[in-house]
Amino acid sequence: MMPVLIIVAVLALSIVFIYNGLVRLRVQCDNAWADIDVQLKRRYDLIPNLVETVKGYAAHERGTFEAVTAARSQAMSAQGPAAKGQAEGMLTGALRQLFALSEAYPQLRAAENFAQLQATLNQIEDTLQNARRYYNAAVRDFNTRVEQFPSNMVAGMGNFKPREFFEISAPAEREVPRVSFSASPTA
Repeated sequence: MMPVLIIVAVLALSIVFIYNGLVRLRVQCDNAWADIDVQLKRRYDLIPNLVETVKGYAAHERGTFEAVTAARSQAMSAQGPAAKGQAEGMLTGALRQLFALSEAYPQLRAAENFAQLQATLNQIEDTLQNARRYYNAAVRDFNTRVEQFPSNMVAGMGNFKPREFFEISAPAEREVPRVSFSASPTA
């Protein structure tokens, strides 16, 4: 009788430890996603100021401004890592078009306000990249635990589902940047 009780106690403790480990990883994923959310909000709040600054120098570039505004709205309303990743890729492309305007308007590039906004956005992008990397690592650990034996059995009983990674969907983000030291664009 005693060996059966010991086996049942060990089994029960194992299930508790596995369950608590899954809960810890789930909370870690939620916390990492909250960090991404904070950085995205900072980015969304900065974009209108950036657009208004560029408008002052390039008012006739209406299509670019509308594209940035539409991409920002779509990114703000996207739900879940996969949809957010796709919307963020579109927003990144629209912001690249906005920054490309600074090449055509040297006075914009020289404007202190524009330079500060651009530096702040670059800082946010770096922080966002680190947060995304941390989130994806937390999701990887969680998903691995959800699929490994014997924790997959506890995960099934506890309704733990694998999480989505926050991946960049913009093809330009995955391309290797081209470096050219020639003066002509055809070389």
